[in-house]
Amino acid sequence: MGAYKYIRESFAKTTAQRGETVRKRLEAWRKQPGVVRVDNPTNPARAREVGYKAKKEFIIARVRVSKGKRSRPRAEMGRKPGKNVKRVPFAKPLSWLAEQKAAKKFTNLAVINSYNVASDGDVEYYEIVLRA
Repeated sequence: MGAYKYIRESFAKTTAQRGETVRKRLEAWRKQPGVVRVDNPTNPARAREVGYKAKKEFIIARVRVSKGKRSRPRAEMGRKPGKNVKRVPFAKPLSWLAEQKAAKKFTNLAVINSYNVASDGDVEYYEIVLRA
């Protein structure tokens, strides 16, 4: 097997143990904006699987998406028993939401694919592969 097998195993081991490097990485990511362009992928083996190549036209963006249900606006103009649900399931995967956020920020690029990088208690981080 090639080097990517060992890179994949190493990444899985470090994230499962939640070591000091992973904690420091998440602390730094929390202070950054929601959509950030990244120089290199955090998990290069997974990035290659979803279509990333180390060329000029390929770009990686890290997107923060909050977990949980979608807060729904309250009913207006009187009592509507069917509409009094405060929170509803989003019914779309969070990866789809992350891809939409990246496409909105980088309007001249096409979204190829995405993969999960890390997860906190209330947010998930995805890396989106974009192409010029």
